Amino acid sequence: MSERLRDVETRVHSVQQLSAVITAMRGIAAARSREAQASLEGIRAYAGVVAAAIGRTLALQPVSQAEPPTSTRGAHAVVALCAEQGFAGVFNERVLDVAMRAAEDSGRSALYFIVGNRGVSLAEERGLQIDWSGAMVGRVAQAPELANRVVEALYQRIATRHVTRVTVVYAIPGPAAPLDIVQRRLVPFDFDRFAPDPSLVPPLTTLAPSELLGKLVEEYVFAELCEAATLSFAAENEARMRAMIVAHEHVEDRLRQLVAQSHQLRQEEITSEIIELAAGTAARGNAAETASALR
Repeated sequence: MSERLRDVETRVHSVQQLSAVITAMRGIAAARSREAQASLEGIRAYAGVVAAAIGRTLALQPVSQAEPPTSTRGAHAVVALCAEQGFAGVFNERVLDVAMRAAEDSGRSALYFIVGNRGVSLAEERGLQIDWSGAMVGRVAQAPELANRVVEALYQRIATRHVTRVTVVYAIPGPAAPLDIVQRRLVPFDFDRFAPDPSLVPPLTTLAPSELLGKLVEEYVFAELCEAATLSFAAENEARMRAMIVAHEHVEDRLRQLVAQSHQLRQEEITSEIIELAAGTAARGNAAETASALR
């Protein structure tokens, strides 16, 4: 076998291995996306229970439906849910684009909360001042832990840094590209979403209505962040799946080219061997004829 043919066949083997890795990554991403979307029903059911409790509490302790006068002042915390791992196309770019636009549109000083190592790296490249950062979930079961960490950091900033507005920016899964990026306001809390639900029998409580309402609001914000993290994780894996499909197509094209090249080289090698054999046979025939004539 010629050295050139051996080199091409080695490259064919390497590309086949790469194709297998890409296929496996695509399968893992698809499974994670499905798992995340399957868990949304439970998260939303929990949020619904908290929402019902807020409605019952509002009947005991009405609140002003208007935002407080100080809501136009103070800092704006923007939570951007990015990817922890690579191979997700322009996922992080799109999320940070919307996060930066949300910060600029508010006209306030911005505190960036960046979730996901890849997002942190990109934010640093863009020169953003990151106030807080953390790892994105690697599996959907980690979403509550992430939501807890973000809630703790947010309420600490609200208490000490005069943060009066909080927005979370994240991608949602969908079959179409480009990515669908949404932003949701967490603070000031929108009580308009919850209609007071008076009942004939008032609920038994161990806290004052105002204190209970504050606790329920924190719990609902936690549920919203759980949902956002889960949706973002599903969208990240869908983006990775699409990127792997494109990569697989490119690898398959390259593999077809290399296989065709190896077939051509092998054919050339076989043809060359046939020519050499024919030439050797002809030479031996001529030598035999010459020897016979000399006798």
